[in-house]
Amino acid sequence: MSRPAGQGLIRLEAALARLEAVVAERFAAERAPSEAETELALMGEDRTRLAAELDAASARLAAVEAATSDVGHRLGRAISAVEGVLTRPRHTDL
Repeated sequence: MSRPAGQGLIRLEAALARLEAVVAERFAAERAPSEAETELALMGEDRTRLAAELDAASARLAAVEAATSDVGHRLGRAISAVEGVLTRPRHTDL
């Protein structure tokens, strides 16, 4: 084999090795999730968790509102009873 042909073959083999490395990196990159896909998955998990927390907080709020309403009605009845006692005429039989 002549000297220029040998050098050309060496350069060709080096170029093919670089090409194979680039192709292998490309395949690996396509198989691995991208940074955006990973971030999107994390955001989806956060959304699910936040939705569950919101549902729980809404349920607690509804329970507190119901209790507040009940306390308000009881307090109103108690105020009326106290006012009724205070407005009765006083009898002094002493």
